Amino acid sequence: MNDTTRNNDFHLHPGMFITFEGIDGSGKTVQSDRLLKNLLDRGLKVVPVRDPGGPEISEQIRHILLNVDNKGMSPITELLLYEAARAQLVHEKIQPALLEGSIVVCDRYTDSTTAYQGFGRGLSIDLIRRANDIGSLGIYPDRTYFLDIDWHESLRRRKMDNKEADRMESNAQTFFERIRSGYLRLCAEEPDRMVKLDGCQSVENLEQNILKDVLFIMDNKQEKG
Repeated sequence: MNDTTRNNDFHLHPGMFITFEGIDGSGKTVQSDRLLKNLLDRGLKVVPVRDPGGPEISEQIRHILLNVDNKGMSPITELLLYEAARAQLVHEKIQPALLEGSIVVCDRYTDSTTAYQGFGRGLSIDLIRRANDIGSLGIYPDRTYFLDIDWHESLRRRKMDNKEADRMESNAQTFFERIRSGYLRLCAEEPDRMVKLDGCQSVENLEQNILKDVLFIMDNKQEKG
């Protein structure tokens, strides 16, 4: 059973849920921030969130997950911590916003868990999806934008940022290559939800393409509503 099948009840919410995905350095945070500004400039009610993070409980879990001192963390522990942080985020932020009719723009979500802990760490994809069902409270995105770059471009960008790598960013090239392959597989499995974008395009070009697509989806949702 794929995410689209599980997601039927979600679309009963009046809001719209958008997520951004990609390996580290892909530019997803830049694009989520730009989309947020564009939608706010149009007078729309938008709630920005990040996964893991948001509520205080989720932020505390995020610190544990990314802390380089926690190198001995097992893949299952990692998975459960991500789902715990997500469950709190959905409970406190995402679900209430969607019920109010807001647009939720989220930096990472369940696809990150499938790509990183599933394809990256090698945990069972079936296990990951069952865990995602719990952590997401059954709420999945209307649209997901995957910004695709390879590991060499990711490394180049992260070096340019000149910031210390966190626990996840410190993994080897093969780890990120497995993750990217996982994302590409997810895009192939769910083409109606996931949009693959060339992350090496200009920031402005990506911004305009994403905005155009979001406005198109909004128009269609209003017509069907």
